[in-house]
Amino acid sequence: MIQPSRPASSVAGLILAAGASRRMGRDKPLLLYRGRTFLETVIATLREAGAWPLAVVLGHHAASIRRAVDLTGAEVVINADYRRGQTSSLQAGLRALEAAKPAAIVLGLVDHPAVPAEVVRRLIAAWQDSRAAVVIPTHGGRRGHPVVVAAALFPELLALDPAQGANAVLRRYGDLTCLVEVADPGILIDVDDPATHHRLEEG
Repeated sequence: MIQPSRPASSVAGLILAAGASRRMGRDKPLLLYRGRTFLETVIATLREAGAWPLAVVLGHHAASIRRAVDLTGAEVVINADYRRGQTSSLQAGLRALEAAKPAAIVLGLVDHPAVPAEVVRRLIAAWQDSRAAVVIPTHGGRRGHPVVVAAALFPELLALDPAQGANAVLRRYGDLTCLVEVADPGILIDVDDPATHHRLEEG
């Protein structure tokens, strides 16, 4: 359990990296982007943007990923039930962050490594200004990642059946969602297969 040592107004970072990467055929946390693993990249991005504390949820091949990746500064959470889906990892991360009592989380996905820190800073600032239930980045009108989720939604997310996606909760708060248009298309880049990874490397 992550212990608090900052005020409850902090925005924590929660990175989901527990999946089996079936379509990729390799562990996505260990893929490289600009000379660094995806997981190290996302950790560094959230840290640079000011998200604190940081929790990383691992599941598939957790031990080998921990050996291969520099996880300094992040609390590692092992989700033994990762096969039940991404929501189970989100719930494991939220439970690990409970003691820190963050006012919100930046929810980062390990397969979205191309998001720059300045975009995440904008999302955190937008949440701090608006205190919206959810803050979502958009590019060209398309919604992307990461998203900021206010602590008021945590109980509903924790109550979800793991077979349900988090959007089952987030959609209920459409009227309380803040959309932030950003210039960087990295928020839309979901690296889910080898072809997408190749295009990312080439770009």
